Amino acid sequence: MKLFSGTSNPQLAHKVSKLLNVPLARAEVIRFGNSEVKVTIQEDVKDETCVIIQSTSNPTDTNYMELFFFCDALKRQEAKKIVAVVPWLGYAKQNIQHRPGESVSANVVIEFLEAVGFDKVYVFDLHDEATAGVFTIPFENCSAFPLLAEKTHEFFKQINVDIDGIAIVSPDQGAVEKVRAFGIHFYKKSQFSEVVIEKLRNQDRPHEARPLGLYGNVQGKIALIVDDMVVSGSTIIPAADLCLSKGAKKVYAAAVHHDFTKDTPSKLQKSRIEKFFTTDTVTLKKSENFPKLMEISVAPLIAEELKKVS
Repeated sequence: MKLFSGTSNPQLAHKVSKLLNVPLARAEVIRFGNSEVKVTIQEDVKDETCVIIQSTSNPTDTNYMELFFFCDALKRQEAKKIVAVVPWLGYAKQNIQHRPGESVSANVVIEFLEAVGFDKVYVFDLHDEATAGVFTIPFENCSAFPLLAEKTHEFFKQINVDIDGIAIVSPDQGAVEKVRAFGIHFYKKSQFSEVVIEKLRNQDRPHEARPLGLYGNVQGKIALIVDDMVVSGSTIIPAADLCLSKGAKKVYAAAVHHDFTKDTPSKLQKSRIEKFFTTDTVTLKKSENFPKLMEISVAPLIAEELKKVS
């Protein structure tokens, strides 16, 4: 197997390479002054299975084009099989038409991935699992929720917090199934009380949402808000404030993906959230790190999946 790293998440690719004891294959990525990108494969890949690790996070379009060009370059060098590991699948939230005239962008990028020639695609925690049904090539929607739950559980044990005194909170109705999967691994049992926040999103204004109500009991408990992604913080921060207004002692938050907008890290640090648990599906830039953030690597999960690739 030849393992390549795109430029969007080289730290994660290096961790996977080390775990598999497979060196990263050589490739050159050049970005020109007019924003064009060129990918050159610098290895003999003929009849090889080739894997590219590339998150399509911000800048989303740029990282997608690089991924497409990797695939084309490998095909031209007669690679036997080309596999994309896309820990964060950009445009995954744009999977349905909310208003007349809107594009369904998730479907478009999936068509691109298939048309350019990928043989299989791995992603982590799609925003909507139904999006998996759009793929017509082999596809794997891996989940980092069990890992995130396990590490979060360990954190609370280390600070001597009673797990039964923690309420797992879904920040909106759409996250209920994901939060339930997290809760099973967090509590280590299938039966537990669930808390759900009803949210209203403004479809005319990006990154604007407000909580309408809370169903369940957070009174006197630590609230742990769980979601698949945080971009602007417009869902998770108001949810934290609502939990505190309903009697929660403290609020923590956990999300698999952090594709932050510019101001999100400072907003989360200034918020009343005690700690923010996340993973490295997206590269965390130095400017995006903040004291409350705790990052957990998905590299072991990727390495285990790639052991099955042939």
